[in-house]
Amino acid sequence: MPRSDIIELAYFVAAVLFILGLKLLSSPQSARRGMHLAELGMAIAIAGTLLDHHIVTFTWIIVGAAAGGVAGVIIAVWTPMTAMPQRTALSHAFGAAAAALVGIAHYASDGATVPHGEMVALGIEVMLGSLTFTGSLVAFAKLQGWLPGAPMTYQGQNVLNLLLLAGIVTATIWVIAVPAASTLFYVMVALAVLFGVLFVIPIGAADMPVVIAILNSYAGLAGAATGFALDNKILIVAGTLDGASGLILSIIMCKAMNRSIANVLFGAFGKPPEVDAQAAAKGTVRSLSPEQAAELLAASESVVVVPGYGMAVSQAQHAVKDLADVLGERGIDVRYAVHPVAGRMPGHMNVLLAEAGVPYDKLYDMAQINDDFPHVDVAIVIGANDVVNPAARNNPGSPIYGMPILNADKAKSVLVLKRSMAAGFAGIENELFTMPNCMMVFGDAKKTVNEFSTALKQRAKAA
Repeated sequence: MPRSDIIELAYFVAAVLFILGLKLLSSPQSARRGMHLAELGMAIAIAGTLLDHHIVTFTWIIVGAAAGGVAGVIIAVWTPMTAMPQRTALSHAFGAAAAALVGIAHYASDGATVPHGEMVALGIEVMLGSLTFTGSLVAFAKLQGWLPGAPMTYQGQNVLNLLLLAGIVTATIWVIAVPAASTLFYVMVALAVLFGVLFVIPIGAADMPVVIAILNSYAGLAGAATGFALDNKILIVAGTLDGASGLILSIIMCKAMNRSIANVLFGAFGKPPEVDAQAAAKGTVRSLSPEQAAELLAASESVVVVPGYGMAVSQAQHAVKDLADVLGERGIDVRYAVHPVAGRMPGHMNVLLAEAGVPYDKLYDMAQINDDFPHVDVAIVIGANDVVNPAARNNPGSPIYGMPILNADKAKSVLVLKRSMAAGFAGIENELFTMPNCMMVFGDAKKTVNEFSTALKQRAKAA
């Protein structure tokens, strides 16, 4: 079989595996298989690419593969689950940088002779790759705490960003029309790099997951454009899938936070809204000791766990699974209610709970479990805040009014596990904490949940 046919066959198989993998990733039960299929598809795509006759030496390819492999292992081993959004942002940054550098190298080699059609793809590739690179680095720095998480705003920033974007688009169109205008090409690259920084700087850390999803889409589109510029079909397929999935993910997240996609793309989002003075929670906060909370759990028949970012921070997922096992031994039904934006990324809680061995059929999304809360004896809220705040339903003056939430407040009793009374990402007090059916249990979530389990085991022995 000719080498070209082998390459095309490899690309076809890889594309099919990418699509199947993405499909399987839509369900927790099949996500692991989806990842394995996507990994296999990538390996086949790389193998097919290495057969390309344009390769004159494998020296730098081997060096790059070795360096990338070592870096990948280090990142995978040492990155905690709480830092997954940062790691994702870095992946987008490096992928976008690769696309931009390929385009720049291609232009530097053949700029004046690049056909207009190919120049369209090359211009889009470099423009999106450059702004996604710096934008993703800023997102990483904000989430990592290297830059202030609060929005960094200044007067006239929207006007400046629009003018900058107009300059980038104008320069790109000009270079497409006149490929020999090399100076303008590099000006466009510089402006795109600057725009990536100025685009993300005004956005607060609370909205970084949405930003990352959008930048994921941009990185995918840059990859697809690279495929058109290089006439590489698998890059076109993979980039398009990445771009589409990133856009869909950002829309899902916007709906979960009651934002419009237009607000995310064109508004100065992430700025904490001004809180109505009457939007603050009023009432008395009641607290329980872990032993008292264990007594409440022992008397229950049904328990729903609502995980949040606090569970990830304290790495309490294994302790939560152990508590569920202890409750299950007493004949108590335990389920998990997962909000779409619980944690820092969609699926964050699902991955943590799956890591701890929680059965997939015990995980319920908001639509599946919200109507059941009035029949639940105890809802245990672990480190979640805004996703269970009744103000989203009841208080038109609240900045999160209209945001879909988990109806944990409708359970017969609510145990909230938190280190302190600190507000969540929205920066407002939680009305749930002062409701008569809510009791706070202060302390580290992992330690507190372990104390629940210990107290329940001691009660079982005493009985």
